Amino acid sequence: MNQLEQSREIIKIAYHVLEDKKGEDIKVLDIHEVSVIADYFIIASGKNVNQVQAMAEAVEEELIKNNFKLVHKEGYHSSGWILLDFGSVVIHVFDKEVRDFYCLERLWRDAPAISVDTL
Repeated sequence: MNQLEQSREIIKIAYHVLEDKKGEDIKVLDIHEVSVIADYFIIASGKNVNQVQAMAEAVEEELIKNNFKLVHKEGYHSSGWILLDFGSVVIHVFDKEVRDFYCLERLWRDAPAISVDTL
């Protein structure tokens, strides 16, 4: 599996897990032309810290089960923002208030949003 195929598979799995855990406003940004840190960001919101943690744990568990390597994670201890770095795909899970404050979509406005259905 090449890197593009791997990234797409990570996105599909993570997106569906976030949906299953009732994640809100799930967005995928294609950042490969505007940054070297990753190719894609997935951004999702939960209603509270407990849901955010449950969403992130479920995504991490499912991706590792599918043999994808977690490079780095941050924010697990009562944080309103959890970051899961799977190399080419970085997943940001926020509570609504923290997401509104940081507004990654605005910071990365040069990166187009993509639909998981087109992958």
